[in-house]
Amino acid sequence: MRAIRTHGATVGMDGIAAAAGTSKTVFYRHFTDRAGLYAAVADRVDRTIMRDVISAAGDADGGQGDGRAGGHAEGRALIGAAIDAYLRQVEHDPEIYRFIVAAPILETSTGDPSAPVTRHIAEQISVLLDTGITPDPVRSRVWAHGIVGMVRSAADDWLTRGAGESGVTREQLAALLTDLAWSGLSSEWGDRPARRP
Repeated sequence: MRAIRTHGATVGMDGIAAAAGTSKTVFYRHFTDRAGLYAAVADRVDRTIMRDVISAAGDADGGQGDGRAGGHAEGRALIGAAIDAYLRQVEHDPEIYRFIVAAPILETSTGDPSAPVTRHIAEQISVLLDTGITPDPVRSRVWAHGIVGMVRSAADDWLTRGAGESGVTREQLAALLTDLAWSGLSSEWGDRPARRP
């Protein structure tokens, strides 16, 4: 990951191996091929984002750590915290984010190579939605994927333009996206006590 951060998302296998202090031949013993390296980096990024989203949800739910929120204020904070956790990762590690989204080391791609990471994040958001909305796994799943798609698209644009050209900071972008997501979810969230398992 250090090579990607230093040389950018388009760094080749030679650059990655050199940064690791080894040859491509030795490197391929550990990762088999480019897809193996991509999968390892994607898994690490996925775990980092999930840790941050879960931590943010725990902070937003009053420290319960289970993402459960009752009323509107808690629900909005929960959604906002999850959105901001994703955007913080983009801001903190832009080249790693580009590497995952664009997958430049993969020669050919069938579909979206970052789909497993996106899907995993959406699954976690779905669980968060399910704790604040009447349990309906279909709606929670659809809304979660919609939120993740919205945030990813906005993050891509923000990263491409930069904060200066886009006219918004990460915090402002998170607030704008939270406003948009919450405007659809708030009527469904309800002011009721948090559900317990």
